[in-house]
Amino acid sequence: MTLVILSPCIDVKDGSCTAVCPVDCIYEGERMYYIHPTECIECGVCETICPVDAIRWEDEVPSGEEQFLDVNTAAFHDAGGTITVPGGWSRHDKPLRDPRIVRRWPGATPAES
Repeated sequence: MTLVILSPCIDVKDGSCTAVCPVDCIYEGERMYYIHPTECIECGVCETICPVDAIRWEDEVPSGEEQFLDVNTAAFHDAGGTITVPGGWSRHDKPLRDPRIVRRWPGATPAES
């Protein structure tokens, strides 16, 4: 069962989840973090430490947040629509480009859209 990061992470990006992830499968985006759907070992440690309660199991995603199931996967699609497998995140990596819905999420400046 997949873990996903939801909208409360947008523009917060606390990053404590990345510090506890044993396989570095949580990647930084421009406005939020994303959990790689195939690199995650589903240990759930990130869920317990998130200060804004933005990480949930896919079957526990609250109403109104369902689009983030696709958003988390879309962050890892290449131009051809294939899921890339970067092999682990590092704080030195360039942030992933956020999917359009996140770039346009309320609070974004025109330069971020």
